[in-house]
Amino acid sequence: MTSFRALTLAVMGLPAAFPRPIWAAETIVLASTTSVQDSGLLDHILPLFTKETGIVVHVIAQGTGQALATAAHGDADLVLVHDPDAEAAFMAAGHGLTRTEIAWNDFVVVGPAADPAHIAGTQDAVAALRTIAEAKTPFVSRGDKSGTDALEKHLWKAAGLDPVSIGGGWYRDIGGGMGAALNAAAAMDAYTLSDRGTWLSFGNKAGMKIEVEGDRRLLNRYDVIRLDPRKHPEAKQAPAGQLAAWLGSPEGQTAIGDYSIAGKRLFHPESDSKP
Repeated sequence: MTSFRALTLAVMGLPAAFPRPIWAAETIVLASTTSVQDSGLLDHILPLFTKETGIVVHVIAQGTGQALATAAHGDADLVLVHDPDAEAAFMAAGHGLTRTEIAWNDFVVVGPAADPAHIAGTQDAVAALRTIAEAKTPFVSRGDKSGTDALEKHLWKAAGLDPVSIGGGWYRDIGGGMGAALNAAAAMDAYTLSDRGTWLSFGNKAGMKIEVEGDRRLLNRYDVIRLDPRKHPEAKQAPAGQLAAWLGSPEGQTAIGDYSIAGKRLFHPESDSKP
């Protein structure tokens, strides 16, 4: 693990090989999905962890696929992501030591308030996507190998459709994060799939609303993965383990559950029962 830490030392004006000053705080690198960063959750909970432990957490926020690749390349100490299939492959490849659910929320289909595809009110996300495709109303896809992107593709597969092959220009793959996808959808009067946390924290909601919610296929779990020291001896196991343990502790779970915007909880601690 050299690239991030070497860059950090360079910014401090120290050569990468220079011993760390005795006054420097312990630091770790967390490779995280964009939704827990863009929603503001990490900005809420990590200072509490740092205050309690003295450990400073540097976050690399990426789509889940990229976050797992960052960890696999040795550039992170801990991973926080939300794509069960990609996580299972990561564990099977020997990169992960433990994988623990620490929070959950759900995905929602959002779109223009006018709802040109007439999908509002349904709880069937697959049927809603099929209707959008039939009407060829604009739909924004993240296309960034994130957990959200993986679920969207899974839903299209369940609908028996390949939106790219349908053609007509209605399906827009932007290759960007959740915030970028929501901004693009707002600008184009398009539908998109969003995690609820990022949607609630999104400031550009004018003319948009939640169209579809409540489908159990839209449940969204967040897992923290500790790296296996046999494959990643460079990872800072002790402080990373402290953060992983804290996220699942009563203090960490309370911090997650306490985070809200306008009185609405963005994430549920793992201990909350799912609908």
